[in-house]
Amino acid sequence: MVSIDVPAFYREWAARSGGVFDAAAGVGPDTLADIRLAYREFFRDSFPAPDGVSFEAVDADGVAAEWATPAAAVTGRYLVYLHGGAYLVGDPLGYRGLVGTLAQRLRAGVLVPDYRLAPEAVFPAAVEDAVAAYRWLLAHGARPENVVVAGDSAGGAMAISALVAARDQGLPLPAASIAISPWANLEHTGATMRTLDGIDPSVNRAGLSRAADLVLGSTPRHSPLASPVFADTRGLPPVLIQIGGHEVMLSDAIRLATKLAEDAVPVRLDVAPEMGHVWHLLAGHLPAAAKAAADAAAFAEEHLPAA
Repeated sequence: MVSIDVPAFYREWAARSGGVFDAAAGVGPDTLADIRLAYREFFRDSFPAPDGVSFEAVDADGVAAEWATPAAAVTGRYLVYLHGGAYLVGDPLGYRGLVGTLAQRLRAGVLVPDYRLAPEAVFPAAVEDAVAAYRWLLAHGARPENVVVAGDSAGGAMAISALVAARDQGLPLPAASIAISPWANLEHTGATMRTLDGIDPSVNRAGLSRAADLVLGSTPRHSPLASPVFADTRGLPPVLIQIGGHEVMLSDAIRLATKLAEDAVPVRLDVAPEMGHVWHLLAGHLPAAAKAAADAAAFAEEHLPAA
């Protein structure tokens, strides 16, 4: 296992995120394609895929995706995982470490859509691709009660908004959803966007605001699919929200949990003291990260049929 200096990792991640925003805006020294490739390699080198999980490329009804299968997979059990990256960067290859960890813990096949990214494809292209991949999974025999949808950061928001879109399209909904460090309010009005700005080791309000402008195009920041704190979430399956206590997104995650509760959606909010953005990535290096990944898998298992 690669040894990781956790503070150094977050510093490097923050610097690379700034480079992503610059390249996407066309003001950085590197092309966006080069930045995306370097970002992928940074994640792959930091968090290699665990032994005992196989990966293959699939075409999910026109959406490029990767399929991860652990050696001890339970037949007919599925996870759809929506990666993070502010809708600007990230892909299944860079997420094999975290996806493989969750696949093993849940003993499930995992579908990871390589959804379209901004600014080439502005919002809601990513949500459309997430819904298309979920529809493809159902069309290929997955029963919705055997599926959990999860994601982190931008993908954590989509773990809610894609289900809102799927519901509105008349698709049967999955057994549960898991939103890890969700970027749930692109208006960035939560109190911790100010009080934890500079304490959060990975992102800050100014960078997120730049990203939102690049991602949304003419879409308002309060659009329900972009900011699920404003969505009608009635009828959604049980949701687990996991957020770090040092994240600028903390207040907006709490607001998302409140909105879900007000809409009569069963919701559980876990706040991990002093943790940074998507600390689950560090499951092999940080006890709190291993616990968060285990808790996510346990929540999913609670809402899936017994193996």
